[in-house]
Amino acid sequence: MAGGPLPRAVLFACTLNSVRSPMAEAMTRFLFGATIATFSAGLRAGAPDGFAIVVMDEIGMDLLRHEPRTFQDIEDFDFDLVVTLSPEAHHGALEYCRDRDVAVEYWPTHDATAIEGDREQRLEAYRAVRDALMARIKQRFGWRALGDV
Repeated sequence: MAGGPLPRAVLFACTLNSVRSPMAEAMTRFLFGATIATFSAGLRAGAPDGFAIVVMDEIGMDLLRHEPRTFQDIEDFDFDLVVTLSPEAHHGALEYCRDRDVAVEYWPTHDATAIEGDREQRLEAYRAVRDALMARIKQRFGWRALGDV
């Protein structure tokens, strides 16, 4: 597999747990099911994001029930990999993992909420984040579907 053995449990982290990390959580769960226990959190709990919900629905994944969480909300969980998606979350994860035996990886991921423009321009920015995360997840965890090269 591309990134070594699959982690038993992975945490995706971003700043508000409303766009990037819930997308990554949903896609990893979709691709790997119970093979990888998958969670997401943020430094702060933001609000559910309508654009994220729309672009994930386009690929058959539901974020409607996602409730943003913080690192404090998941303190009792044991992860062997934390993937951070924003610089702020990376610094927070390093602090969170300071006394834990856990690998931390930083995947710089664009913040789609920073894009201004009309609805379609904003949706395109969210789609780009979604698609980049999907590609990175597949590459990192070595996922291959029938027909994938």
